[in-house]
Amino acid sequence: MAPAAASGGSSLPSGFSVFATFPDLLFIFEFDATYHCVAALFYLSASVLEALATIMMYEGFTYKHYHENISAVVFAYVATLLYVVHAVFSLIRWKSS
Repeated sequence: MAPAAASGGSSLPSGFSVFATFPDLLFIFEFDATYHCVAALFYLSASVLEALATIMMYEGFTYKHYHENISAVVFAYVATLLYVVHAVFSLIRWKSS
């Protein structure tokens, strides 16, 4: 028996029929571009909060803990940068398809 995709039949909605049911709405968030943009936004907000926490803890904590948090901030911004780059390339690939 041939697969459904080879037989020409398509069970995936297209156009505005994507918004017809709740499961179809959830399918929108599975696109590469949307996921990576949202993930980049979350990483950016987490790295900003980590930097703020590091600034606020300068006094009252040991020198070692302060330097560990500085390292965490640097790596958080590196992860954010990588997610943003990946999101940009995902958007470029999405627009070209």
